[in-house]
Amino acid sequence: MKHVRSIEELGVDGIVRILKVAEHMAEVNRRPVPKVPALVGKTVVSLFFEDSTRTRISFETAARRLSADTMTFSVSTSSVNKGESLRDTVETVSAMGVAAFVVRHKSSGVPWQMANWTDASIVNAGDGWHQHPTQALLDCHSIIGAFGIEPTPSCLRGLTITIVGDVRHSRVARSDIEAFTALGATVRLVGPRTLMPPDATPWGVEITDDFDATLRDSDVVYMLRMQRERMNEALVPHLGEYSTRFGLDAVRAARMKDGAVVMHPGPMNRGVEMMIDPSELPRSLVTNQVASGVSVRMAVLFDVLGGQEVAS
Repeated sequence: MKHVRSIEELGVDGIVRILKVAEHMAEVNRRPVPKVPALVGKTVVSLFFEDSTRTRISFETAARRLSADTMTFSVSTSSVNKGESLRDTVETVSAMGVAAFVVRHKSSGVPWQMANWTDASIVNAGDGWHQHPTQALLDCHSIIGAFGIEPTPSCLRGLTITIVGDVRHSRVARSDIEAFTALGATVRLVGPRTLMPPDATPWGVEITDDFDATLRDSDVVYMLRMQRERMNEALVPHLGEYSTRFGLDAVRAARMKDGAVVMHPGPMNRGVEMMIDPSELPRSLVTNQVASGVSVRMAVLFDVLGGQEVAS
């Protein structure tokens, strides 16, 4: 595909294709020198209009391991502060000979708009509340790795994935729900009604505010952070009450189904949604998600830029 902007655009075939390539990239990352010349001569630009640590560094690491040249656009020191428009920025950087833009922006739909202004590939690293497709792909990769599953169009069938917390403001949750259900998983949303989307009917998911009742049959417990930077009103009465009802603590962790895994996209609000250190959980996938992120983003860049043979 030329672009990776949403899970819906990828479709089941695209998801499976990237997950299969990611397995090869994971093998590359286990080598003493984790680098291949697949994207020699290609330039990948990180264009981040929102703060990011994990996603930006993960993409830049992925590009370098494929031998691509990288450029990082710093909004705080750019002509954006002088009034330059997004279109002018994209057209200017594109003229330098760019193969792909990795973009994060606070406004939904920006990756689609950018595609009208450049011939480069667009990879969505998060647009508003809308989509974060590579996070969903790396989450799928982490899950199939943890359960020893081969990537196929129905590889998550039989798994129940419970997503807990601020779904309303979460682009991660939206992308995960689409990816998990596309691969056959049963998805359940848990949280206060004020943090749920107004209408989740099209998603085909169950919604409940009883976290404890979901623990015994959840194969994956996916914790989301409270995204207070995207809230313009008080949607929970008190963080302490939220943590009591929807935080994962040692007592709840002990009630989880045998073999169940815990996930979190980061950054983590310790003491809010996570009342226990993930390192104390024997089946935590939090660090696995970070490792999977590099492999999956290598696979995404390889896919959109038509990379050369990985094994070379």
